[in-house]
Amino acid sequence: MIKRIISYADGNKLAESRAFYAEVFGFEVTMEDPVLCLQYPTSPEGQVIVLPLGMEDSPPRFGIDVGDAATVDAVHAEVVRRGLRIVYPLTDESWGVRRFFVEDPSGTVVNVLAHLP
Repeated sequence: MIKRIISYADGNKLAESRAFYAEVFGFEVTMEDPVLCLQYPTSPEGQVIVLPLGMEDSPPRFGIDVGDAATVDAVHAEVVRRGLRIVYPLTDESWGVRRFFVEDPSGTVVNVLAHLP
């Protein structure tokens, strides 16, 4: 079910972060709006997303790409069944992902997502 795990970094210095990940580690920029997304060219599952300050009210610490929208829906249903706190509602975003944020039992916010076809 898990396609990849995505790390999130704080984005109080977006240009410097872009240069750091691209120039030091060789990541390629794959998206710059609404977030800075960097992907490693030979291992596309290796990603870092830099969230601009204030973009999310409860910023996620990492994302779990579950592969497809139906699986996002199934995970969402299980989270609701367990009574876990939904921090960001199930949403189809304009940039082509279906996602929601859930708070794990220790309070870490997780972005559960999949790209839309």
